[in-house]
Amino acid sequence: MGFPTALDIPESILQIARTLEAAGHEAWCVGGTLRDTLLGHPHADFDIATSATPEEVQRLFPRTVAVGVKYGTVGVLDRQRTMHEVTTFRRDVTTDGRHPVVEYGVSLEEDLARRDFTINAIAYHPIRQEWRDPFGGHPDLERRLVRAVGEPARRFEEDYLRILRALRFAARFDFEIDPPTWTAARAAGPGLSQLSAERVRDEWFKGLRTARNVSRFATLWIEAGAARIWVPELEHDPFAEGQIAEPPASVREPVLLTALLTSRPTAVLRRLKASNAELERAQGMEDGPPEPASRDERSVRRWLSAVGRSADDLMALWKLRQGRDPFWAETVREIRRRKDPLMRSDLAITGTDLQALGAAGPEIGRTLAVLLERVLDEPSLNTRDRLLELARDLR
Repeated sequence: MGFPTALDIPESILQIARTLEAAGHEAWCVGGTLRDTLLGHPHADFDIATSATPEEVQRLFPRTVAVGVKYGTVGVLDRQRTMHEVTTFRRDVTTDGRHPVVEYGVSLEEDLARRDFTINAIAYHPIRQEWRDPFGGHPDLERRLVRAVGEPARRFEEDYLRILRALRFAARFDFEIDPPTWTAARAAGPGLSQLSAERVRDEWFKGLRTARNVSRFATLWIEAGAARIWVPELEHDPFAEGQIAEPPASVREPVLLTALLTSRPTAVLRRLKASNAELERAQGMEDGPPEPASRDERSVRRWLSAVGRSADDLMALWKLRQGRDPFWAETVREIRRRKDPLMRSDLAITGTDLQALGAAGPEIGRTLAVLLERVLDEPSLNTRDRLLELARDLR
């Protein structure tokens, strides 16, 4: 099958292309949006590649954002103030495997030649409705193949992150990796240690979010050597060992899946420089306890009180591991529906009330802790008068 005759290009993109072409520059739609469009997948905004330099782009459009001028990218704002990326044709002059030095003044074909995989090296002219595919990206889409542009080893040496991108695309689209590309990726694997933790984290998260099959994504990371360097806790595939089943397609939350795949998700996410909020979630899932002692309301309330904000994550994790809803899920829903008190902040009295009774210092905290224990056993005790009476009895 050949290319479609024409694509439905948004008017805002057409306006940018017309402005560039009217000024004597080339303007082509490129990148992942074209790939996703040809695959029939939902896609984001179309990126534009142009022969205009960043300075010329900034002169042509009244509202721009210097999102990546160092690497040739300018954000152009349309009338609705939506930003569209416009990037100058470029080629890599030198690279250390992480940061390329680029030069402009090259052709579209030279620009496409510096891209990672053939399926990402397709271009479409939005005005002339013309396609360019010098490296056979469209046939590779039909063959469901991830193949490097040109010499695979050189592509990976230019930027080792491309190894992780190959794994992500293969898992996302359920594509095979071209054998020479796969051989080169595994050989270049040690270079992954040169990458920043932030770039690796982004690929790990994107991969978990988009993988059609999480077990295949995990296997690819292990086989490529990426897990050994960045996620050594994944060295033993839990899917292959039958410890867990493939998560349903609706579950693609990366922190939760990191906890599912590894026994020490906090260590993994700290290594990948995740946010404090993400580390807190991972720690909550590690610390547990993973389930209540039993399904009775008293035990479930005590569990909810102990795990706090981690309750939903722990229940989701239990469901993924066991393949069924937690045995205490309905009890949780009933407790939440009634708004049973679970934390000190839910108590009908505060430390100020205890001070009025003459309590001071650590005694206040100890008394509130005892009162919470009583309320977890019997929520009906949580009234101001009853708790004050109990507090007096404790003095």
